[in-house]
Amino acid sequence: MNNYVTGSTIKALREAKKLTQSQLADIISVSDKAVSRWETGKGFPDISLLEPLSKALGISVIELISGECIINKNISSNMQRSKFYVCPICGNVIHSIGETLVSCCGITLPVLDAEEDDNVHCMNIEYIEDESYVTIKHEMTKQHHISFIAYVTSDKIEIKKLYPEGNAESRFLIRGDGEIYCYCNHHGLFKQKFRRKK
Repeated sequence: MNNYVTGSTIKALREAKKLTQSQLADIISVSDKAVSRWETGKGFPDISLLEPLSKALGISVIELISGECIINKNISSNMQRSKFYVCPICGNVIHSIGETLVSCCGITLPVLDAEEDDNVHCMNIEYIEDESYVTIKHEMTKQHHISFIAYVTSDKIEIKKLYPEGNAESRFLIRGDGEIYCYCNHHGLFKQKFRRKK
């Protein structure tokens, strides 16, 4: 039950909303004794109550279950704050500006930490007129491949999804200085600074 809703989470969120146990109970159509049992750890809300409970507490169901409340601090949406998430089950690539709580295929995804480009995943960037041509000398088998290449500047992101048996390469229209990211399904996320050729 460690991954289920905890009483301390419900209590903290209820108090933050300045609701009594009775008021919360009325909103979600349960007894105040039920809310009390949840908060003291003597019971858990039925799964059918998770959606109305999360709505009453002002958070998502995922946040309620994980116990992590993500607060929007309205930070300037510079695309270079980009974060990437990759589902290990279906391969879904998810992008956000800043950290968020992401779930896919029933699991919560960790944010990928980008390492500086290494000798194994060395990205080669060539300039061809107004485009950059990114190539990576990397095997592209089903077991070990580059899943995507992304070009991120302060106001735009472009992601090229790659597939096994294809080439680890992409062309991007040059829009400014930024970073090139690549994701290896075995070794994670790598990045390299990108500067416009003068």
